[in-house]
Amino acid sequence: MDLLDLSTKTVLITGGCGAIGQVVVRTLADHGAQVAVNDILAEDAALHMLADGAALAPRISYFQADIRQPDQVDHLFSAVERQLGLPDVVCLHAGMVEAYPVDQYPIPGFDALLDLNLRSAFLVAQAAVRRWKDDHVRGQLIFTTSWVADVPWPEITPYTVSKAGMKAMMRGFAREMAAYGIRANAIAPGIVGVGIAKRQWDTDPTYRARAQKAIPLGAMQPPDSVAHAFLFLCSVVAAYMTGAVLLVDGGCSLYPMD
Repeated sequence: MDLLDLSTKTVLITGGCGAIGQVVVRTLADHGAQVAVNDILAEDAALHMLADGAALAPRISYFQADIRQPDQVDHLFSAVERQLGLPDVVCLHAGMVEAYPVDQYPIPGFDALLDLNLRSAFLVAQAAVRRWKDDHVRGQLIFTTSWVADVPWPEITPYTVSKAGMKAMMRGFAREMAAYGIRANAIAPGIVGVGIAKRQWDTDPTYRARAQKAIPLGAMQPPDSVAHAFLFLCSVVAAYMTGAVLLVDGGCSLYPMD
């Protein structure tokens, strides 16, 4: 028995066209899962991105929807269910981050960040568990949090707030849905070597010095390590886990920054 075989699983991932999301999509599909990728991009742009970064295959399908809108969340689930069936696993991965000193953070930016990172995760998770309860499906929610949910990082306080809230949200879903066999867990990555963190690492010496000090293992986190955490939680190996945060951060959270 291949304990990491996902060939019986259908996985929906929000924010799947992002730099980390593409690696997660590829990894899950490579292990047999049917992967429903959601993002806000137009279909042509999304398929081009997935083809470049995630080895587009018959097991990967794209579903455009703005998950900040409750009606679009409903349409997303209906579309996925028509094409692939009701997902067994829903990954709440969509998110954004911006950097400003805490006393200068723009309030519209704060609102937009919490709307996407926290409120949309709740909308999607709520829609998933309602369907699972109705169909007696023992599904699983996987939330993407962050090591900074517990250790403040300069200039991204609203982001840390959103990730701390997501951790609490995950545990609430895990507690209330356990009686239905529905599980909820989270993955907390560290400083991943793609996207905005990689750009800052390459272009901002101050950021790089701070980040290097923050990573006990000494190097930026490879995105494959995040994808492997998703693979583990989606697999039968993790079938008895609920309410847990899988911390995969290279040791960033071992001590507070000065």
